[in-house]
Amino acid sequence: MVSVAIMGHGVVGSGVAEILLTHKQKLFSGLGEEIYIKKILDLREFPDSPVAERFTKNFEEILGDLEIRVVVEVMGGLNPAYDYVKRCLKAGKSVVTSNKELVAAHGAELLSIAKEENVNFMFEASVGGGIPIIRPMNQCLVANNVGEVAGILNGTTNFILTKMIEDGMQFADALKLAQDLGFAERNPAADIEGHDACRKICILASLAFGKHVYPESVHTEGITAITLEDVNFAEAFGYVIKLIGRVKKLENGKIDIITAPMLVPFKSQLSNIVNEFNGIMVRGDCTGDVVFYGKGAGKLPTASAVVADVVDCCKHLKARRFLFWADGDGSNIIDWRDSVSAMYVRCSGEGAAEKAEQVFGEIDSVKDGDELALLTQEMSYRDFESKCKALEGEGVTILSTIRIGDI
Repeated sequence: MVSVAIMGHGVVGSGVAEILLTHKQKLFSGLGEEIYIKKILDLREFPDSPVAERFTKNFEEILGDLEIRVVVEVMGGLNPAYDYVKRCLKAGKSVVTSNKELVAAHGAELLSIAKEENVNFMFEASVGGGIPIIRPMNQCLVANNVGEVAGILNGTTNFILTKMIEDGMQFADALKLAQDLGFAERNPAADIEGHDACRKICILASLAFGKHVYPESVHTEGITAITLEDVNFAEAFGYVIKLIGRVKKLENGKIDIITAPMLVPFKSQLSNIVNEFNGIMVRGDCTGDVVFYGKGAGKLPTASAVVADVVDCCKHLKARRFLFWADGDGSNIIDWRDSVSAMYVRCSGEGAAEKAEQVFGEIDSVKDGDELALLTQEMSYRDFESKCKALEGEGVTILSTIRIGDI
């Protein structure tokens, strides 16, 4: 029997407890011994829980219990999660977490402590919820040199954009619907401003390229400025708009990483991923493009990924799994203004098409009433900004700009 503790009994934590209790036989057959929930840490009371007597409000009871070999952290946030996880690892306990904020902020340090203590720090559920992505990248694709990772990493924003694309809803109405259905928080800033997706692409970039990428080093844009006009023009060009986290390795060895709305071509496998679903594309030199698809959040999908890590930790109590990256200082990341892509521009003004062609060179354009939408050729964002200023100097009003994703 392996004793485990769960820190946090919210949506995911209660899901973890539920799976460990209701799937005992299935887990026993895969592991060869029972996984026993010895403690659950939460400040609230749960008198109706089948394991009500195992709840505690005292973290020290978990830390000091030598029988507890694996600890699940599903509290979220950095405080007190970071301190608790760090202390558990230093006490010789393996830790499993779904906390992307924690991994994105302190992953390199916590992996280093786990290595020193010969225990495991695992976080499959931190990216993509129930979608397997960390383990496949770390194991199944290990023979590949990964050149690029790109994905729809946030179900809330994908749901909102889907409603705008398929139902013609305004952004505010789609956001309210997402909140009513439980896909968006009451304060949706982390989702709609791109921070959640940023944390996840940082984790994937760290794993793919071996150095920790901190969210503060990644240029991040959300979807709050996307309008129905942009959605309709994108469709006219053969694209859909998605919030994309993307990182790719350049010929000089550095990486280009960003989180931002992008025009994704209809032919892309990511273009058909709708509603609250996530999709992650990994581009390997041997496999080509591999896409992972599924629900990126939710009680049981996320809990399922957590429990898989728990089982893995239980199987490797005396033999550490190799999951590691070094710390990073951002020196391997290019300035986001030097990133190269084609761009979408929506603008208005007399003679906008002719003036845009003079400034940008060859363009594709579509006109609707007083507004013109155009697609530029590839250029650095620094060069694009300069050209936009030149176009505005010619009396053209730029209404919106969006990157075009070659994914």
